[in-house]
Amino acid sequence: MRPSQKKPTQKRRLPKIKILIQNGRFQVVGMGAWYSYWRDPYHLVLTIPWMGFFCLITLTYLGINALFAIAYLAGGDCIANATPGSFLDAFFFSVQTLASIGYGAMYPKTVYANSVVTIEAMFGLVGISVLTGLAFARFSKPTARVLFSRVAIITPHEGHPTLIFRTANERRNQILEAQMRVYLMRDEVTAEGHHIRRIYDLQLLRNQTPGFNLSWSVMHTIDESSPLYGYDADALVQMNTSIVVSLSGIDETVAQVVIARHTYAAQDIFWNYRFVDIIHFTQEGNRYIDYNQFHEVVSLGDFL
Repeated sequence: MRPSQKKPTQKRRLPKIKILIQNGRFQVVGMGAWYSYWRDPYHLVLTIPWMGFFCLITLTYLGINALFAIAYLAGGDCIANATPGSFLDAFFFSVQTLASIGYGAMYPKTVYANSVVTIEAMFGLVGISVLTGLAFARFSKPTARVLFSRVAIITPHEGHPTLIFRTANERRNQILEAQMRVYLMRDEVTAEGHHIRRIYDLQLLRNQTPGFNLSWSVMHTIDESSPLYGYDADALVQMNTSIVVSLSGIDETVAQVVIARHTYAAQDIFWNYRFVDIIHFTQEGNRYIDYNQFHEVVSLGDFL
C-alpha cells in the first residue's frame, strides 16, 4: 500500500476544560467534581466525600452478594436448611461466606456450592484487605490546618513597598522546617504576540522557619528585581494577576509532610494598608496573641 493510501489514524478525542475568570480568580469548571474520576478508581475512592465513599462501598458489597446469591440459586437446592429458590436465603448465605462469619443453620451441601463458596471466600479475603487499605489511606492522609489572612497588603516596610500577608497554625502542635513559597501569575503577551500565563517566583525576606506554631507575617520586598515593581493596582487587575502561596513542612505529631495552599487575586491585595497588630502586652510584661483581629486591616491614612 502506498504511503498516500494509508488510512488516517483516528485521533483520540480529548476532553475540553473550561476556564472562567470571576473576580480575578481562575476557576476550572469540572476539575473539582469527584464523580469525574471513574477512569481512575483508586483516586476516586480517595477523593470522594466520606458519604460517597460509604455509599460506594455499600453498593459494591450488596452487588457482590447479589451476584453470588444468583450463582447459588443457579445450582438448585445446594444450600442445606435454605428454602429452595429463596433469594433472601441465598443472599444471607453469601453474606456469611463473604465476611467469613461462619455458618450456623445453613451450609453448602453439594460440590457446586462448595466450589462457589471457595471462589467467594477468595473474593472476601481480597475485598477485606482492599477495603482496609483504602479506609486507612483516607484516615491517614496528612492535612494541615493553616489559616491565611483573607487579604494581602502592599505597605511601606523598612523604606520599601512590601507585599505582606499573614498565616497562622490552627493546631496546637508545630509544623517543623516549614517552608513558604510564593508565586506571582499573570497574563502577558510575548514579543511574537502569543498570550501566555507567566509564573514568577517572589523572593521573601524569610521563607522558612524551624518551627511554625503561632503566626507568620510573610513579606516580599518590591524593589527593582521584583516582578511587581512598576505596577499599580489597576495593572494587576488588567493582567489577571494572582498570588499563589504554598506552605509545606513536617507535622510533629504524625511526622509526615503537610501542605497548605492559598491564592490571592488582584482584588484581594490592598494598597497602602496595614494589618492590625495582634500581639499585645499584659501589665506584667507578658505577650499574648489575639486572633480575633487576624484578618483586620486599616488604611495608612488613619495614621497620618
